[in-house]
Amino acid sequence: MNNSDQTRVQNVSLPPDKVMHKLVSLAKRRGFIFPSSEIYGGLSSCFDYGPLGSEMKKNIKELWWNSMTRRHANIVGIDASIMMNPTVWEASGHVASFNDPMIDDRTTKRRYRADHLIENHIEKLRRDGKTDHAEAVQSAYEAVAGAPDSNRALYDLITGEAIKAPDTGSGDWTEVRQFNLMFQCNMGAVADTSGIVYLRPETAQGIFVNFHNVREASRMKVPFGIAQIGKAFRNEIVKGNFIFRMVEFEQMEMQYFVKPGSQIEAFEAWREERFNWYVTELGITQEKLHWYKHDKLAHYADLAYDIKFEFPFGTEEIEGIHSRTDFDLSQHQQYSGKNMEYIDQTTNERYIPYVVETSSGCDRLFLALLSDAYNEDVVDGEPRVMLKLSPKVAPVKAAVLPLVKKGEMGEKAELFRSELSTAFMVQYDDAASIGKRYRRQDEIGTPFCFTVDHQTLEDQTVTVRYRDSATQERIDMSRAKEFLATKIV
Repeated sequence: MNNSDQTRVQNVSLPPDKVMHKLVSLAKRRGFIFPSSEIYGGLSSCFDYGPLGSEMKKNIKELWWNSMTRRHANIVGIDASIMMNPTVWEASGHVASFNDPMIDDRTTKRRYRADHLIENHIEKLRRDGKTDHAEAVQSAYEAVAGAPDSNRALYDLITGEAIKAPDTGSGDWTEVRQFNLMFQCNMGAVADTSGIVYLRPETAQGIFVNFHNVREASRMKVPFGIAQIGKAFRNEIVKGNFIFRMVEFEQMEMQYFVKPGSQIEAFEAWREERFNWYVTELGITQEKLHWYKHDKLAHYADLAYDIKFEFPFGTEEIEGIHSRTDFDLSQHQQYSGKNMEYIDQTTNERYIPYVVETSSGCDRLFLALLSDAYNEDVVDGEPRVMLKLSPKVAPVKAAVLPLVKKGEMGEKAELFRSELSTAFMVQYDDAASIGKRYRRQDEIGTPFCFTVDHQTLEDQTVTVRYRDSATQERIDMSRAKEFLATKIV
C-alpha cells in the first residue's frame, strides 16, 4: 500500500542564525557531538564525537578514501606518525613562518588576530560607503602584511584607526606579537631543547617525507598520488563556530605528484573531480558551494582555489586545491641531504616532481553536511525536525519498528533487525507511539524505517517509510537487504 496521496509535507523557512543554535542542540541531544570533558567544564574548541557522530564521520572518511584510493589505480594510502623529527617542520617552513599576528585587549584579557581586526575594519568601511578610506587602509595594510617587521606597523594601524574589539567594543591593546600555531612538547625524560617535538599542524609532510618509500614499495610511476586521513593540531588564536575551527581536527589530504609543466592540467582535473564529489557523492546542495581563487598565495604555491560552503554563519572553506610546485620535496632534499629526484625509466629524465594537493577538513565537512541537511517542516499538520542526509552519509541506514513490542511481533522484529545489521547500521526502537518513533528517526537522518505489524505475521511483508516524503509502501521482508543496497549507493 502506498499512502502518498494522504501525506502532506510543508516546508518551514528558518533564518540562518537560528539554524546554528538548533544544530548545536540537536548534535548533543541525539549523540552526534558532545563538548569535550564536559563534566569538568569542558575545554575551549575541543569536542567529542558521540555514537551517531562517530558513525557518520566514519562514513564520510570511507567515502573520501574510496573516491581516492579505490577509484584511482595510481593513488595509494599511508598513515604517517603524528610526531615527526623536528627538522621536518624546519624544512617545511613551519618553525620559522607558521605564525599569526596576535594582539590582546588589556581590559578583557581576550586575544585576537591583528590581521583579522584590520580586514574586518576595511570591510565595515566599505559597507558604510567609505570607499576611499577603505582603499587607503587596504593599501597601508598590504604594504606591511606578512613582512618580518610588521608587528609595530600593524599595531599603529589598529590604534590609528581606533579599531575596537568586535565582541566587547574595548580597545586597550597590547603590542602585536607573532604567535606560532604549532603545539610544542618534549620527548624523553629530560625537558630540554634537544627533546622538543611538535604535534603536526598538517598531514601533508608525512606524505612528502615518505615519497620514495611509497613509490618504491608500490612500484608507482609519475603521475601518482598518496592519500592520508589523520589528525592535525593548531593552537589557533581565534576559535569557534562549533566544530568549524578546533585545535584538534582531522584532515583528508591527497598529494598528486606530476612532471613539472603538467601541473596546471592535473590541477584543473582535480578541481572538477573534487567539486563534483561533494554534489554527486555526498548530496550537498550545489548552489551552496562556491569557488574562491587565491590572489595572495602561500610561499609554496603557484595556484590555489578553495571550495567554500554557505554555513549558517557565513561562506567558508571546506577544501583547498593547491598547486604546491616542487617546494616541499626540494626543501626536504636540502635539509635531509637525501636525493628526492624521480627518474623516468622510459626517458631517463631526472626531476623533482611538482605536486597538486587536495586537502579537505573532515570536521568542517561534517558540519557542512549537518547544516545542509537540517530541515524543519510540517507533516500532516504536525511539525518535525529532519536531517535530510544522503543515505551514504546517514549514521543509521534504517530503523526496525515493531507495532507491538511484545510477543511474536517483537520477536520477529528483533530477528529482522539482526539480519539487516550484518550489512547495515540499523536501529531497533519499540518505545512510544509509532509516530514519535518516526520523528526520532527523522531527527537523526535515518532514511528508511521498516514497520513490523500484524500483516507481517500473515504474509511476511513490512511497511517501508521514506524519510523525506513520509510516504510508505509494503515490501517482502526477504527483499529488505536488496532494497537498502539499491538505495544506499
